Amino acid sequence: MNQPFLVNLSDQKANPVWGENALLSFDQQQATIHLNYRDDVLSQVQSAARKLDNMSLPKMKLVGEQWNSDLCWAFCQGFYNAKTGADVEFPELDEEAIDSLKTKKLINEWVRETINLGPAVVTPEVLCEKACLLLEQVCADKVPLKYKLIFGEQLNVDGYVGIYEVGKGSVNMPCMLQLDYNPSGDEDAPVDFALVGKGITFDSGGYSLKPSPSMAAMKSDMGGAATVTGALALAAANGLQKRVKLYLCCAENMISGKAFKLGDVIHYKNGVSVEVLNTDAEGRLVLADGLIAAQEDGAKQIIDAATLTGAAKAAVGRDYNCILSMDDEFTDSALEAAKEVNEKLWRLPLESFHLQQIGSAFADIANIHSGGESMAGASTAAAFLAKFVKTPEHNWIHFDLSGSYQLAANGKWAVGGKGHGIETISSLLLK
Repeated sequence: MNQPFLVNLSDQKANPVWGENALLSFDQQQATIHLNYRDDVLSQVQSAARKLDNMSLPKMKLVGEQWNSDLCWAFCQGFYNAKTGADVEFPELDEEAIDSLKTKKLINEWVRETINLGPAVVTPEVLCEKACLLLEQVCADKVPLKYKLIFGEQLNVDGYVGIYEVGKGSVNMPCMLQLDYNPSGDEDAPVDFALVGKGITFDSGGYSLKPSPSMAAMKSDMGGAATVTGALALAAANGLQKRVKLYLCCAENMISGKAFKLGDVIHYKNGVSVEVLNTDAEGRLVLADGLIAAQEDGAKQIIDAATLTGAAKAAVGRDYNCILSMDDEFTDSALEAAKEVNEKLWRLPLESFHLQQIGSAFADIANIHSGGESMAGASTAAAFLAKFVKTPEHNWIHFDLSGSYQLAANGKWAVGGKGHGIETISSLLLK
């Protein structure tokens, strides 16, 4: 068995032989990360881990007294790739810290690996089943889970027409997971939070077909479903005592003789009709069903998460996730949570006038903005979702997950799923 490569930390500069202000130096089977405490040390550790991962070193052991939980976690985020994961042995911390790191690593890597698996493996049904298995593993009979899966034609029968319409063109049936995490065991206990996740396991764009380069990464379009699942699992592992319902809205957006088309009008069970003007704006159509279900179950606060718009990525790149809401207090709480867990989150505007920019001549609203200049794509997508929330000004926030998937490797992240956003949402549940 190969011995692990040792990694320690130092607040001293590296020998100039390793380069001016070198981040890393080496001595036989050991690397030293040279930290500059005047700058962001977590980013330095994550960047150093990426450099070590690029050297194809199979296993790392963190040694020395300067490591703490946050620095260990930064290393794990950087020392990861889709082929080998992250084989990291933690230093001598207290037992509670080690257990917490191992659990967070397991959940984070579940999210990253699930996003990275191809659509031939992760179909809508498989995604829902994998989510259930993760939560069962984390809860380990401490909190019994109740859940149901709704498939194919039954979605239409039950009134979840958005998921049905988007997914009916695929041979892989659309599916909705409704999972109840209820620590009290009281069936009449109020639902403190609803988590709604977009689970488009592959997005061709439908008849609004994506070009091939844009389609190549669309196995990641279920990042919202993976992220909210991971967030609930992490909160549960940290002793969450609130009742939470999880809704995963899962489908493949494909082309066939059965697929939905431009010009179709979808009639939702809450009375809102939607004209389809772009089949590549499908995520909001499936999320609408989850928002309706959350309100049917009386959720006090609703959080939805989705890889929803290219506009959000154009605004903030892939370093930040975006948040859109008309509830300032809830938004401030989310921004504070992100800061506490060292995740990047940026607020984009959502105003009442955005709700007037998705009009339709043939239905109540359209699934894209009405055209003209200065149409804010991320804001109008959130405005669409607001039409399915009875009081969007209160207790609802929408995460547009710009930072959940890395299209190309950089100095901090490997290509693929990142798990960015799990801790923020988990912290919101625990507040």
